[in-house]
Amino acid sequence: MPEKELRSYKLYIAGKDVEGDGWVYTVSARSLLEDVFTSISLKRELEQNPDSDAADHPYVVGRCAIASDASIDLATEAAAAAASAWAEVPLERRMRLGTMFREELIRREEEFLDILTSEAHPLRLARWELSCMKQIYSEESLYWYRQRMHTEFEHEGRRLIVRRQPDGVVAFNPPQNAPAPSAALSVLALMAGNAVVMRAPRSIALSTMWLMRDVVGPLLDEIGAPPGVLNAVCSNPKQTLDRWVASPLVNDIFYIGGSEEGLRFQEKCVANGKKPILELAGNDTIVIWKGADLTRAAEAICESFYGSGQICMVPNCVLVHPDIADELIEAVKERIKLVRPGYPEDEDVLLSPVRRSEKFFALLQQSLDRGGELICGGNRTEVDGTVSETGVFLQPTVVRVNGLPGARTHDIVRSETFFPLLPIVVPERGADDDALLNCFIDFVNSNEYGLRNSLWVKSARVINAFVQRVVNGGLLKINDSHIGFLPYLPSHGGTGLTGGVYGEANYPILKTSHIQGVSIAHDISPHEAVFGP
Repeated sequence: MPEKELRSYKLYIAGKDVEGDGWVYTVSARSLLEDVFTSISLKRELEQNPDSDAADHPYVVGRCAIASDASIDLATEAAAAAASAWAEVPLERRMRLGTMFREELIRREEEFLDILTSEAHPLRLARWELSCMKQIYSEESLYWYRQRMHTEFEHEGRRLIVRRQPDGVVAFNPPQNAPAPSAALSVLALMAGNAVVMRAPRSIALSTMWLMRDVVGPLLDEIGAPPGVLNAVCSNPKQTLDRWVASPLVNDIFYIGGSEEGLRFQEKCVANGKKPILELAGNDTIVIWKGADLTRAAEAICESFYGSGQICMVPNCVLVHPDIADELIEAVKERIKLVRPGYPEDEDVLLSPVRRSEKFFALLQQSLDRGGELICGGNRTEVDGTVSETGVFLQPTVVRVNGLPGARTHDIVRSETFFPLLPIVVPERGADDDALLNCFIDFVNSNEYGLRNSLWVKSARVINAFVQRVVNGGLLKINDSHIGFLPYLPSHGGTGLTGGVYGEANYPILKTSHIQGVSIAHDISPHEAVFGP
């Protein structure tokens, strides 16, 4: 392996690098595939003895300081101290941060991709994650945010303003599967006028600390933000979340994680006067109606297996018109051949290692026991794709589930699995197309989750029906990539178990602010304003 610079990050609090309470080390993802024993041994040795020569090993790519309770509180206090001054900065100046952030990501694209692949993101998926950030901070999207943050009207001698004001201190809890791209959403909260405290996940902290400390921090300095507007600490989740919930200084907590844990956390937030902003599991449905372009539909369906299904916004369930089911399944089987394991920096790799696969096999067996038909996959593999009982990859796996009424008795249909395990649900052909269309829309709307839905169809009538009647989810895409990002449209957010009781499309600049109306009158009689002349 080529030698790499050892990145080293202390805690970032009030614009300063602060000593932590020990270190956590990042070893390259490639090392876990080449020599897992050496990889684990290096981490253990360095965490016990940071001065060890093991830090010079090419497998070791970085380290992050660990926050104590006192450091977590110090970061929160720094944010609270800076919040009011930052909120007073004019919106136009704060909005500049979005353009600057996008330009800096483009300038440092290779650095960003390199650090993500070192954390086991396949290179092609790292490019996809970067494309998300480019769209969120595109000029089109920034214009849209600006319009909704401040709008003015003139009415009967009054200047009327509808604007959004920052909530105050926003604490971010990104997930382990995509910490840096999730942490990048905090720039929107900063643009809204909030101060931010970021928790870098202790098990995978490096990319988040790099993004906050080396990218966002200097941009805030450049536009004259007060120290403490951004703070980043590496810490355990429970330790940190408990302190945030209890702190009177924290206003919003942006939580990304599993549904069960997230909904319990929501209750704690509300009980303690916090606004919970939830990004939880998705169980996305992709519908294929007869007449669709099946080759392109199969491409979109196979996005389900990217990152081994360990991405919340991939398709998790296919619902197909029975007239084309067999043809679609053959197209999917052919497309799956392009989804392969390998080292993360290899350009064609799309699968990620799956460490704990027992549940995968249990879910698969349950579906087969309930009448599901294994179409392909179902095994562990080595890095070269060879089937192996000890392999750290899972084959992309497709199960056919016949009949709509009992489909959700299969857990792989009812819930997100977070594995490369995809059900294709084929309804019975008894009903006519109008009745079948109603059943399809009811099925989509009755999903307990609601992140993204997508549809492949040529019929304008069917498109119209979905657009008018599908109310589940934060995004509906038609004849397009299920996971692709576009300007103006939300990248995150959904209903039901995906977004909690406040669930909807998630624009973080809006979610971390609140609406306020203002009237500035000129030579108005209060009496006449109420009762008329």
